[in-house]
Amino acid sequence: MRKYLNKKTVFILAICFVIVAGSVAGFAIWQTRGRVQVEFNIHINPKSIYLSTYSEPPQLAIWLENPKNGQCQQVFVTYRVSRGDWEGKADVPALPRWKAIFRSGGAQNVRSDEEIAISGATPKDEYFRVRAEVPPGSEWICWIEMNLAGDYNEYYPQFNPVTKVEDEFAIGQPSLLYRAAIKAEANLKYVPELAFMSLWNATDGNRLAPVDETITTAQNVLDEISIVIIKPKPVIIKKNWLKRQEVLK
Repeated sequence: MRKYLNKKTVFILAICFVIVAGSVAGFAIWQTRGRVQVEFNIHINPKSIYLSTYSEPPQLAIWLENPKNGQCQQVFVTYRVSRGDWEGKADVPALPRWKAIFRSGGAQNVRSDEEIAISGATPKDEYFRVRAEVPPGSEWICWIEMNLAGDYNEYYPQFNPVTKVEDEFAIGQPSLLYRAAIKAEANLKYVPELAFMSLWNATDGNRLAPVDETITTAQNVLDEISIVIIKPKPVIIKKNWLKRQEVLK
């Protein structure tokens, strides 16, 4: 038996390796044909967090609404909100619009199994990015809801000396809703607009209201938001791709 492989054997093995590697890469590229993703890019203002009472990152929820039938599909929600994990405290209505849709909006909108998969830790870095795959050419309304705990101002104080009411949930200023209507065509870019504030304790039952002068520093928490339609990068193994395709349709 020869101790070393001869040049011909090495050459054949090299050719086989190139063929296999090329086939795998080609298959990965082929899988991306005709696919698009909605990419949310968010910059969190660290100064706003530092100036809030608790200096903790904001709670976030991102979802897509089908404008044809009004059905909503989740993209991301912070773990604490999704699971109601408030370290022994009562359930905190930090994101009341998200809660109204995905907790009280009917069985068709409650997808607890997928919530576990798409929920994540509260973003601690300034830059936050998340993607969702959707059918090419489909149209959606993108929603982003945000609340920064302890972001008090003169209109939403920690303790109101007039009414003698304390902000028991540390909500501070109401959660804000950003909105953008999009079409899922590659290379398109959208900038969501600040659409509403979501009131968890509205006495008249109308929990969505136009943003007014009572909202001050809360408008600066997310100081940069963009939505870009991209083609997914080729990957050898993409976990849960089929599952996500089923969810966002």
